[in-house]
Amino acid sequence: MLMVPGILSVFGGAFVCAWLIDKKRDYLLLLAGGCGLFTCGALSQIFGFPPGIGPNAVVSGALYTSAVLAVAEGILLRSRKRFGWRLDVAVVCLITLALAWFFYIDRSLLARIYIQNFGYGAILLVAALKLRLLVRGRLVDKALFWVLLIFALHFFPRTLLTAGLSTPVDRVTFANSVFWQALQLSLAVLGVALAFAILAAAIADVIDDLRRERDFDPLTGVLNRRGFEDQVSLLLMKSPRGTTSLALCDIDNFKSINDTHGHDVGDNVLREVGQLLRASARKRDIVGRLGGEEFAVLLPDTDAREAHECAERLRMAIEHGGCATLDAVGPVTASFGVGSLGPKETWQSLYKRVDSLLYQAKRAGRNQTVADELSHRFDRQAEVES
Repeated sequence: MLMVPGILSVFGGAFVCAWLIDKKRDYLLLLAGGCGLFTCGALSQIFGFPPGIGPNAVVSGALYTSAVLAVAEGILLRSRKRFGWRLDVAVVCLITLALAWFFYIDRSLLARIYIQNFGYGAILLVAALKLRLLVRGRLVDKALFWVLLIFALHFFPRTLLTAGLSTPVDRVTFANSVFWQALQLSLAVLGVALAFAILAAAIADVIDDLRRERDFDPLTGVLNRRGFEDQVSLLLMKSPRGTTSLALCDIDNFKSINDTHGHDVGDNVLREVGQLLRASARKRDIVGRLGGEEFAVLLPDTDAREAHECAERLRMAIEHGGCATLDAVGPVTASFGVGSLGPKETWQSLYKRVDSLLYQAKRAGRNQTVADELSHRFDRQAEVES
């Protein structure tokens, strides 16, 4: 009988330890609280505290209800959703009052069984439906959704099939009933599965955050050099025969902006240029900051002519950005070099070639896009071969 509270105590401790590692994940405390409350409810029933069937049923029921709501709120909070504390309090009061009614006013153990099991199933089912978009997410998010949904739905058929329409005669008979044994087994199996799914999701969240800190530039929000080059390698590995182009961008007269207005304004310019590039690039394009005032945009499945058009659109987006900082420092422009990856060309050689084109654009007067003839020859060669 102590198996379920023992398992939940272990998972409650695991959630607390996970929170101590990353304290910004408050949902882990709610999940730990849910495990603790459920353990208290189980111990209340097992050891008969408070004494008396009625008080015990009401107190343990309130603890169980609070536990289910804490777990539901924790899972929802991970996805920035909530039931809200007012609804939580109302549900706890409603179920507790119903349990008290069917003991003190219209005594029915069967009614109390259905109120609790159907009520908890409904709470978790609503939570699962609010999280239905998780099925479009990562594998760990999909697993969490389906385990939660199955756990929620199982309350209904299990209760109908094991409790039926008859009431156990006494406490001993109830403890040995098919309903009670099935309840313990389902909580042990599905409860553990749900706890593992939540822990796996929390670990995946931490890993994603670490990867984001490693691969993204905190100032501009675009990929840093390492993250950008990793994405380039991944793309070229997946589509070695695709037409890939590269646009390199350098903010014109950036040193003058820093010297005249200060580094804080310079940082704001970098941030807003990064935002403009992200907003103006296509969904499939990869935007990164390679260092200083230099940005790069990888253009998958894009030939030289289309790459030149994309670079021009990005250049004009910066020139006519209209952001507050850009307006304050005067016209902010950028120069672009753009080229396409040749059939046997390496990424390194493409980068060097496009970097030299960017240098030409800077020397030619800035605020322009320079593409080389070699990329257009690659396009013509590809058309002939196709």
